Amino acid sequence: MPLINWEESLSVKVSEIDNQHKKLVGLINTLHDAMKERKANEALGGIIDELVNYALNHFQTEERYFDKFGYLKATAHKKEHKDFINRVAAFKDDFARNRIMLSMEIMEFLKGWLINHIKKVDMAYSDFFIENGLK
Repeated sequence: MPLINWEESLSVKVSEIDNQHKKLVGLINTLHDAMKERKANEALGGIIDELVNYALNHFQTEERYFDKFGYLKATAHKKEHKDFINRVAAFKDDFARNRIMLSMEIMEFLKGWLINHIKKVDMAYSDFFIENGLK
């Protein structure tokens, strides 16, 4: 059973962004499955790397549109992105140095952050992006 199920309530109605969100959901689910299957730390580390890199790519996509369209809430939104990346990078470093293990607490953080961020922060730009021609 996946940790996160994609549902229509997570859609920001912009296909490029929705597809990226679905990929992030998939990566978190892949990490969760690998943790439950007690995969080797090397395999888990590879998934974590992919998650961080994909999140960075996704954030760059959103931020490019913020800048292109003059999104008024861009500064606060970019700060959320930076804070998330900093937190996950610290977790990634601790994991790589064997200071922490992957746990349900970390998985619940990833799940909670992504769902909350999409539903509260990303939804705020949905109409704005659509008004500026994104579909």
